[in-house]
Amino acid sequence: MNIQIFLQEINTSLFNRRMNDSQRKGIIVKLTEFGNHHITDTRWRAYMLATSFHETARTMQPVEEIGKGRGKPYGQKLKYNRKPYTWPDKIYYGRGDVQLTWYENYLNMGRILNLPLLEQPELALQPGISARIMIEGMTKGISNRGDFTGVSLENYFNSYTDDPIRARRIVNGLDKANQIAEYHYKFLDAIKKAS
Repeated sequence: MNIQIFLQEINTSLFNRRMNDSQRKGIIVKLTEFGNHHITDTRWRAYMLATSFHETARTMQPVEEIGKGRGKPYGQKLKYNRKPYTWPDKIYYGRGDVQLTWYENYLNMGRILNLPLLEQPELALQPGISARIMIEGMTKGISNRGDFTGVSLENYFNSYTDDPIRARRIVNGLDKANQIAEYHYKFLDAIKKAS
């Protein structure tokens, strides 16, 4: 893929000709990690970029959840089963390209990627690590399952189906599914034009 053509296309179709260096760098990190993880299906690449575009408020850089989980159970020292924990002295609100939340999800993703995410949840804000979390969470990957919700890109983009609307279930039910599907098609079109 010609990266320059790809960036020019999405600069027009998604960024209103205002893409900045930080956004470019974030996109390039993700494209590099897609290559490192042998993600070749253009629909998967486009859908992950569309998800990051939405989840990061178009910054294409890992972000902290607005409010840091305030008012939500994972914004307190509670596990998913609502039992309290005392160690580590951290709160597991959303961080990254795809908002990783909950004590158990940081623990599991850290084990899968061999990273101390439970002890250092801020690692999810490093661009390369964030991209790896997104890839592992959205594909069958190392764990052989979609680690965010139990479903993965393989369920929605394969030789039998092409469903960017229901693919939102990989991350967050059907919240903003149509909007993210629109982003997906724009990223996909740019990938095709740059190939």
